[in-house]
Amino acid sequence: MSGRRSITVLLITTWAFTICFAAWMMFGVIGIPLRQQLQLDSTQFGLLTATPILTGSLFRLPLGIWTDRVGGRILMTLLLVVCAVPLWFAADATAFWQFLLLGLALGLVGASFSVGTPYVARFFPPERRGFAMGVFGAGTVGAALNMFVAPSLMNAYGWAAVPRTYAVTLLVTAVAFWFLSAPDPGVGKASASLRQQLAVMRDRRVWKYCQYYSIVFGGFTALSIWMPQYFVSEYGFSITQAALLAACFSLPGGLLRSVGGALSDRFGAHEVTWWVLWVAWIALFLLSYPHTDFSIRTVDGAKSFTIALSPWLFCGLLFVVGIAFAFGMASTFKYIGGDFPEEIGVVSGLVGMVGGLGGFLLPIMFGGLLDWMGFNSSIFMLLYGIVAVSLMLSYVTEVRRAPVMGEAAETRLASPS
Repeated sequence: MSGRRSITVLLITTWAFTICFAAWMMFGVIGIPLRQQLQLDSTQFGLLTATPILTGSLFRLPLGIWTDRVGGRILMTLLLVVCAVPLWFAADATAFWQFLLLGLALGLVGASFSVGTPYVARFFPPERRGFAMGVFGAGTVGAALNMFVAPSLMNAYGWAAVPRTYAVTLLVTAVAFWFLSAPDPGVGKASASLRQQLAVMRDRRVWKYCQYYSIVFGGFTALSIWMPQYFVSEYGFSITQAALLAACFSLPGGLLRSVGGALSDRFGAHEVTWWVLWVAWIALFLLSYPHTDFSIRTVDGAKSFTIALSPWLFCGLLFVVGIAFAFGMASTFKYIGGDFPEEIGVVSGLVGMVGGLGGFLLPIMFGGLLDWMGFNSSIFMLLYGIVAVSLMLSYVTEVRRAPVMGEAAETRLASPS
């Protein structure tokens, strides 16, 4: 396979994934007027925005397995065509249960990640797979694309124009993808049985990577669909302003994923993941502090103080978290590409499924926390705790076992030649 052909496949597959991700995140924006129209509380709003994430997550594993068997070109084309149907009919829904059912159906588009990842990886040698999967993973910039496109369509034609436009775009993308992509190299030959493919699930490393991905991708997905509502509720911005500010998180989270892949190729997946978790942990700690007004008694009488993040400082910290999560998504799949090169379809499907389930559960938990605690920053408290667990897991399984302060050199000198 020529280098030019490989790049063409990578670019058209990344574009397809970008459009899929934008459609997958659709309810994060159109859910705001729907919340008013349907009179939803925070928990119901979280369920509405998260429902597509559930289906996209659950189908990542089976589609990852089938990609290893029949090829990503066929599956990606079918996925684009099939998911256009529920998107088109979503514009005619009027009841909460109808939106939930249609969300489950169109959520299949989120499983495109598990189709595209092994597909593009097969066109590149192992030493360049971190870069290739990072570029493909940059398709999560579709979340930012949704923040720009959906509000514009809503302002001009109403919220129903958003799913109709996305449906047509999926069909056009399916045609372009079929003609510009190429058959998967190696697919169609003798393949392992389903039992042999699933045997890799017994490896503990797979589940560790699942935990990492549940926060970097699950957190990215959950915040991408929650942030427009957050800016409206916390700072009183309009939907258009809120969506543009939310792009401060989702845009770097998509565009810089390829940079994270390149850094993982150069410095290793562990080093990138370790520092990603630390940066996210610190930023989430600052984001967790709620808007606080308090008074203290002084010798001159009572004085009042306010502790709160301005919108610009909040956006800056959110930008940092977006970059950290982008690098973390890339480094997690660098782990997979290096440790499981022959089972990349099933492992990426499983890890993607668990990460997507994190993206499904977190918005519901965000809504539940908001209904219970009553302040918006409670969602960052939850993410702070999850990142802390990931840091401890990384330390116990990797950092604590790593040679330090010349230990490796001393071991080599002490060992017999």
